[in-house]
Amino acid sequence: MTTLARSGELVNAVIKAYDVRGLVGEQIDEAFVGDVGASFARLMRGEGATRVVIGHDMRASSPALSEAFAHGVRAQGLDVVHIGLASTDQLYFASGKLGCPGAMFTASHNPAEYNGIKLCRANALPVGQDTGLATIAAEVTGGVPAYDGAPGTATSTDLLADYANYLRELVNLDEIRPLTIAVDAGNGMGGHTVPAVLGALAPVTIVPLYFELDGSFPNHEANPLDPKNLVDLQALVRSSGADIGLAFDGDADRCFVVDERGEPVSPSAITALVAQRELAKEPGATVIHNLITSRAVPELVEELGGKPVRTRVGHSFIKQEMASTGAVFGGEHSAHYYFRDFWGADSGMLAALHVLAALGEGERTVSDLMAAYDVYAASGEINSTVADAADRTAAVLAAFADRTESVDRMDGVTVDLGGHAWFNLRASNTEPLLRLNVEAGSRDDVDALVTEILSIVRA
Repeated sequence: MTTLARSGELVNAVIKAYDVRGLVGEQIDEAFVGDVGASFARLMRGEGATRVVIGHDMRASSPALSEAFAHGVRAQGLDVVHIGLASTDQLYFASGKLGCPGAMFTASHNPAEYNGIKLCRANALPVGQDTGLATIAAEVTGGVPAYDGAPGTATSTDLLADYANYLRELVNLDEIRPLTIAVDAGNGMGGHTVPAVLGALAPVTIVPLYFELDGSFPNHEANPLDPKNLVDLQALVRSSGADIGLAFDGDADRCFVVDERGEPVSPSAITALVAQRELAKEPGATVIHNLITSRAVPELVEELGGKPVRTRVGHSFIKQEMASTGAVFGGEHSAHYYFRDFWGADSGMLAALHVLAALGEGERTVSDLMAAYDVYAASGEINSTVADAADRTAAVLAAFADRTESVDRMDGVTVDLGGHAWFNLRASNTEPLLRLNVEAGSRDDVDALVTEILSIVRA
């Protein structure tokens, strides 16, 4: 007997390009995620999997939803390994260590009323729209076929210590100078993983902020990409005299850095720093960067003898490129950082360890250390609500036609204006938004371009 058919409109609103995400009770409930679990298990069983590892974040809805998903997996004959509370990169670690597909219940930085699922194949390989999510959406819409064999079993294991030890083996901090680190966990899973990874390091003193696991996010959204959510960490760095500040998002797979003055550090600059460290270990290696990452990154990689490879925005695209090219590292301007030594998956914690190692190996401050990597001025991502993204994009292209050196359409449009100036406009996959990123040689040039482009986009 198959499961009940569901509205295709509802399913497609929840099963997105990279993951599953929606409002709990309205778009996502236990029956829905049970069907997703069953379809995912069918897909993975067809690829030879025998078990699925499942983790969840601190949201109130996560334990019940993850258990419902597990029931769907077991009903399809696959075993389940529960790891309980986990960060997303901890789930990827579990998938790699156990050699099995995984499911992480989280809505990352979204508000408390949301939840979702990040899925991966064995060894943390991606499951995206074209590599499984479209198949799952079709089955959940039409009804997932039943399995006529015996149901799977369920076991539990705690892999937090193994995860922490693995990261510390990849980046050794034993010889660094003493550092005071202010950390804002945003009431998310950083409050679970930071003490495990950094708490045992003798040279490190942690100044914690919002480490209490609370999926209602009582202090601020767990989204450090929004500057207003960094304000408390910036104040803590200044008041405590910390050497550096770290901010994690809700599922702790992204890490943002604040320098000793309380000023945010560009994720593109972090990408460049980590790329240099990885290329020092493996000269000539490939480094992935997405198309809105600062051009300082590919320029540095080429200068160091590495091979930069440019991709679309989105973790599934970068993970595919990591796998196909054998890249040693990949970075996104959204503060996702990918490591070949971490099964090609992203880990904000591992990126943080690289920054701490670079800082602790010498006597420089963070601002001094990062100055060499923060070469150009950038706008950051600016969203505009539009009725017709294609029409607004065409209007911008027409306005800049006589100043444009080249246009590529890998992801939206990237317009090269010559010199160090360029901008990217791309439509959201899920919302009526146009996303703008601008980079140029100076802040004044960036501000002028942003003003001109937004006047057209928002006309």
